Amino acid sequence: MVSVCMAVKNGGEFLTEQIQSILPQLTGSDELVISDDHSTDNTRGLIKDFNDNRIKLLSNPKSGLLSNFENALRASSGSYIFLADQDDVWKSNKIEVMKHALQSYDLVVCDCEIVNENLLPFQKSFFQLNKSKEGLLHNLIRNSYMGCCMAFHRKVLSKALPFPENIRVHDGWIGLISELYFKKTFIPDKLVLHRKHDNNASYTGTRSKFSHIIRIADRMALVKNLISVHYAR
Repeated sequence: MVSVCMAVKNGGEFLTEQIQSILPQLTGSDELVISDDHSTDNTRGLIKDFNDNRIKLLSNPKSGLLSNFENALRASSGSYIFLADQDDVWKSNKIEVMKHALQSYDLVVCDCEIVNENLLPFQKSFFQLNKSKEGLLHNLIRNSYMGCCMAFHRKVLSKALPFPENIRVHDGWIGLISELYFKKTFIPDKLVLHRKHDNNASYTGTRSKFSHIIRIADRMALVKNLISVHYAR
């Protein structure tokens, strides 16, 4: 069973197109778990308009991107977990290709094209742009684990949850946990159109908006939490 976990907030502009790219790839027993972080636009209405019993719509009891994704992950039931952004478009074979890779690995990261709001590409490969690769030290310095390109076995959550309160990115955290405890791989298939626009929740594919000092503090927090996980479990 596949669980696609999506965190949304005021995503009405592009959300319908994203859901339309995901649902045809799901079987009748799969699910799309969507956690909404107190949207004030038409996000919830658009989701309900699909009238599809594979969609599980939740409300985030807290607020913020990390807690919103954690809410979706905790409500999921599938053996295979896919993370999804609210404004991307998935290639029609994404789940098929990544499920095949998951037969040999615990966590898989695919490549993606970075596109503008009209889905016109301006970077053909995130891997190339980001110099993405495996390695704990490399990913502490420069995160290669982009959520919308990740899929993993449920057992990864046993180490990754709960998300530490003092980290900034959920996908980087899951990636670092996988570097330490699980078998992972990067595949070259470009299976996502990752849309960049003025209201993105993340800055993947563009220059970080945070200062050098904040980025160093983020890395230190990640290291501290990785050490805590190692000795606590």
